[in-house]
Amino acid sequence: MTPPRRQLGLWVTAAIVIANMIGTGVFTGTGFNAQALHDPKTILVAWIVGGVVALCGASCYAELGTMMPKAGGEYVYLREAYHPALGFVSGWVSLTAGFSAAIASAAISFAKYVAVLTHAGGHEKLIAIALIAGVTALHSFDTKVGGRIQAVFTALKVGLIVVFIAAGLASGNGDWSHFDSQHGGFSNITTTAFALQLMYISFAYSGWNAAAYIAGEVENPARTLPRSLLVGTGVVMALYVLLNVVYFYAVPSDVLGGPPDKFAPVIEVGATSATALFGARGGNLITSMISLALVSAVSAMIMAGPRVYAAMAADRALPPQLAWYSKRGVPTVAVVVQGVLGIAFVLVSDLGQLLRFSGFTLAVFAALTCGALFIMRRRGMTSPYRTPLYPLPPLVFIAISCWIAYAQFKANPKELAVAVLVLAVGAVLYALLVKAPPGIPEAKVVSPGTDSSG
Repeated sequence: MTPPRRQLGLWVTAAIVIANMIGTGVFTGTGFNAQALHDPKTILVAWIVGGVVALCGASCYAELGTMMPKAGGEYVYLREAYHPALGFVSGWVSLTAGFSAAIASAAISFAKYVAVLTHAGGHEKLIAIALIAGVTALHSFDTKVGGRIQAVFTALKVGLIVVFIAAGLASGNGDWSHFDSQHGGFSNITTTAFALQLMYISFAYSGWNAAAYIAGEVENPARTLPRSLLVGTGVVMALYVLLNVVYFYAVPSDVLGGPPDKFAPVIEVGATSATALFGARGGNLITSMISLALVSAVSAMIMAGPRVYAAMAADRALPPQLAWYSKRGVPTVAVVVQGVLGIAFVLVSDLGQLLRFSGFTLAVFAALTCGALFIMRRRGMTSPYRTPLYPLPPLVFIAISCWIAYAQFKANPKELAVAVLVLAVGAVLYALLVKAPPGIPEAKVVSPGTDSSG
């Protein structure tokens, strides 16, 4: 099969980053933050810290991506820096925690927002499964059609957030006294609770590495890849911080955190805030738009994920069927397998479990990837892009990720055990499936986003 052409420019690539980042976390995670940290200013600091950590990671990935401009992301970087086995397991993590579990969490969040609009409580899992099945079918059909629909959803998603922020602060029925220091103020910043909330926030920021998965199709990757990663991450960081300002302007943190005697935070943070700001009718309008944003998140991940599995299959690290493309340029088998796994996660997990499982697992492998930058530089590998303030960005990213992992180990051993089990299964699959060391050539993958409209 002919290798993909490099035709994705800066703004299309940055849009892919933004589309993959904005999803479940920012529309649900603040309730978990409020339940644990209470103080709005402390929570805003956590979202700023999460954004800075994401920027550090994006800078490291930008150098690795221009050093090895191949499709596959972490799979390629870890394979080259450490060992093919670790690259394989990272691809397995992408299939499970990185995309399938994340797709499930976004679909469940969508279902909860739909339940608020339709009062159809109790049917959330069915709604989530229907969304995954429908979007999977769409992206199994045609690359260009799926890409154009994704571009429309992305534009709507960013537009609705900007409108929500502007309207909420300009004319919403909020109260700035909600930001008064509560329950000890900033004293929580050095605690394990703060680190645990960084895990939820890191999950909300996950997707900043999306451009690395399509490095093989980016035009002039030495310039475009770093800019798209940093521009996309910077834009999302600004939107996330402002969204949280609007949330707390609308509703006190004690309300978003839920009853103090049980772990029951408000999940539909956007809907609750919109109703407080604009009343029932305005709240329903904003809730409808947030639901569309979550559809966009599901769509973006269903588009991006199969690229990793196809790259692995092309290197003989996964069954070759996953690298099969239809005449319309769709990795159909990979898309369907991912959809089936996403539905399975919906059936066996709740939203909190999915967020903790994905957040922990992704933090560990992103930290390993940033560590790969030290190894590749030590080997004498060079890149047109150099990480600013090196070695500070990878050190900051690795240190925060280790703190998050330690906090998760102490507080949620069940999700940690599931994550370890998933990694163990990946190692076993490597031993069973990989008959020869993966090849070095660039994976022959056709991008689902080759249409220049994004």
